[in-house]
Amino acid sequence: MQRTRIKICGITREQDLRAAVDAGADAVGFVFYPNSPRFIAPERLRSISHALPPFVSGVALFVNPTVAQVHQAVDAAPIALLQFHGDETPAECAAIAAAVKRPFVRAYRVKPDTTAEDLIESEAQYRAASPWFSGLLLDTWVDAYGGAGKVFDWSVIPKELAPRVVLSGGLSVHNVTGAVAQVRPFAVDISSGVEASKGIKDAGKITAFVDAVRAGDATP
Repeated sequence: MQRTRIKICGITREQDLRAAVDAGADAVGFVFYPNSPRFIAPERLRSISHALPPFVSGVALFVNPTVAQVHQAVDAAPIALLQFHGDETPAECAAIAAAVKRPFVRAYRVKPDTTAEDLIESEAQYRAASPWFSGLLLDTWVDAYGGAGKVFDWSVIPKELAPRVVLSGGLSVHNVTGAVAQVRPFAVDISSGVEASKGIKDAGKITAFVDAVRAGDATP
């Protein structure tokens, strides 16, 4: 049985970090975009990062950051992966990743007219630009930075690309089983779908989401 990896993003509290880890998350995400309701300052992350155990990856999310801002974040906690959600070019992502010596994923916001060829071309551009590139995170296009809790048309994801992507955008306990069964992504990423309110996670929803992902894995 395939095991889809799971990332719980937008962690701001120690109890939410522990809830994600206890539920079986493979990664937890910390948002370093000040305009986000899920923003966490490096000093705050440093105070809760002791709850991050071995083999659960800490992921730092940025929107158009400077190298100094990324350095400040990765120096605060055991950050294993960078996640770029702004207008960063392949060259800019490559330069930042090389400067802080961390691999990165690039968010691709899927529009209604996005094609499979667009996704394949984007992955190729980032892979050619940097040995630190790990893959694309597919989210839904909105006229703003960050997720909007909306689903895009998963059928646009080409079969040859799906096993390497992180699927995001409007996932919930109600639709992730079908998403995993249909797309077979390498990983799924959720934030608002497991919240009690913006920036505050619900431990029960996290557990239910993980169970729903596993149900998708078990679907023939």
